[in-house]
Amino acid sequence: MDGNQMSGDADIARIAALFADPSRAKVLTALADGRALPASVLADEAGVSPQATSGHLAKLREAGLISVRKSGRHRYYALTGDEVANAIEALAQLAPSKPVRSLREGTRANALRMGRTCYDHFAGQLGVQITEALLDRDALLATDGVASTEARSGEPVVGAAQRHPYALGPSAAETLKLLGLDLDTIVAAPTRRPLLRFCLDWTEHRYHLAGLLGAHVFTAFDENGWVRRLPRQRAVRLTPDGAAVLARLERAGHSRSGHSRSVATNAIRSPR
Repeated sequence: MDGNQMSGDADIARIAALFADPSRAKVLTALADGRALPASVLADEAGVSPQATSGHLAKLREAGLISVRKSGRHRYYALTGDEVANAIEALAQLAPSKPVRSLREGTRANALRMGRTCYDHFAGQLGVQITEALLDRDALLATDGVASTEARSGEPVVGAAQRHPYALGPSAAETLKLLGLDLDTIVAAPTRRPLLRFCLDWTEHRYHLAGLLGAHVFTAFDENGWVRRLPRQRAVRLTPDGAAVLARLERAGHSRSGHSRSVATNAIRSPR
């Protein structure tokens, strides 16, 4: 920007209008798990023609919400960063729930609540459960004396925490080794992304781990086959191996919220 040009207030209405269109909202939601998808898949997700999808993608690119990369003759679209995914999560918490009109819709909604991806980290009950396990093991320490994932008073009801209530604890390196992660390597990564970031989960109303460490934790689960993605949605499920890994993380202490224990159990029982 020209150094002599002054900036006014953020043009919220312009960005909000892009989210307000149902088809574009579906496109953005489909990309919220961090994957890059071709226009044909996004057209199917949005339920509109390829021509209409092309117009929506152009507007989203112009606004800086998505990027595109070429691979041969194909183009793949992705969100430009986790801040866009956080905006989607925040809007999801403010938005009213759609009525569930079928068993399929109910199953999908329940799957999203149990475990899902938010760009490149875990969210839902699974995301909260992993964060609680890290607290139990002193891999994370509460900096405000509240050793739980409960939402803090005075914090926004959606999105990323303004005052991150946790820091690395004395057992962080040892605990991360259980996931095959080396803390020193993660900390030394050449990135401006914050190591620790925490989001208020829109379905659980508790904090889950995000940031660089959250991305590495998700990658460990994903690459080791400890979770599996459900087809055509953001939901993920623990595999039996993943449930065993999570149980090992939790061995140092009991889960802080009674609901989260069910994630591992249901993951084992869910069909492959």
